[in-house]
Amino acid sequence: MRSWWWMPCLLILAGCQTAPTALPTAEPRPAAECRWEAGDIDADEWLRRSLTILERDGFVIRHTETALGLVNAERTRTVPGYGDFYDRERVGVFGGYGVGGGRGGLSTGVMIGFGGGGGSFTRDATRLERVSLVADGDWVRVTRDIQIIDWQGEIRESRSASDTDFCLSLRNAMTATDSRGGA
Repeated sequence: MRSWWWMPCLLILAGCQTAPTALPTAEPRPAAECRWEAGDIDADEWLRRSLTILERDGFVIRHTETALGLVNAERTRTVPGYGDFYDRERVGVFGGYGVGGGRGGLSTGVMIGFGGGGGSFTRDATRLERVSLVADGDWVRVTRDIQIIDWQGEIRESRSASDTDFCLSLRNAMTATDSRGGA
């Protein structure tokens, strides 16, 4: 049998692989309130104020780079009720039953226990919120993203959350705070 008929198939399949017309961007786009002029406050002072406010709001500071004017922070919260109620692997809270076989035989059994095995008892998801602030000489920019991570460690939801409410409240708190003496 000749293999010439493979060539048209390969040409058709080669046409299916193309580059995207546009690179992915943050959706929704960051709000205009997430960027403002630094004014008469220098970049180091913006960083100090952001550290004060973010720590006050329960964020953990993960990275700072004063030469770049950068602060990265995150906080986590449990999201009750976000777990998978129809998980096939889940054993009942007080145990379960099963039928199985192996090596040509049949076996049945009853499991007695509390908690349904390894892993999280509640199987609640975690909400991870990350904030980055960049203060160069002229501008201050804030970005925020939120991820929902299920109890198995899989990302269930991820989105840009640089919205007007968050950025305005952060900016107002930072302008009302003196990093050396508090509010």
